[in-house]
Amino acid sequence: MATDILRRIILFIVLCLVQGLVLNHINLLGCATPLLYVYMALTFPRGYPRWAELLWCFFLGLSVDTFTNTPGVAAASMTLVGMLQPYILELFMQRDSEENFKPSLLNMGYMSYIYYMLLLLLIYCLTYYSLEMFTFFNWLEWAKCVVGSMLITAVLVFVIEHLRR
Repeated sequence: MATDILRRIILFIVLCLVQGLVLNHINLLGCATPLLYVYMALTFPRGYPRWAELLWCFFLGLSVDTFTNTPGVAAASMTLVGMLQPYILELFMQRDSEENFKPSLLNMGYMSYIYYMLLLLLIYCLTYYSLEMFTFFNWLEWAKCVVGSMLITAVLVFVIEHLRR
């Protein structure tokens, strides 16, 4: 348990620093920003306590909000993803999996992990950009931001999963 907490703290710090110092300055085509810190929510195992998952996600979102000057947008979006992650994980894993099943490309297989990752990233990006723009008058710009950020984040998560393999 102590090693898991230490790993989570290291992952928290690394994702927060990478997002704040590097990825926030990348803005492809004026709308697509990689949101790699969502990767932490993707890695929670099946039997992880829900209250702890919500706290990790909230505090990571809050830390990213301080870097990006978006008051509460990332914290609210990450908390929503943290709340929905166990239910979405149940959709894409095998029924007879052990209690501490860890979602990864190796454990779930390509297609299941891709669908799992894309669904959580879609929920996150929809929430994030809806709260950030807070209007649907420019819905084409909103859709470009959602799809672009989701795809570039999915590519980065896929690369990390291949490197972990």
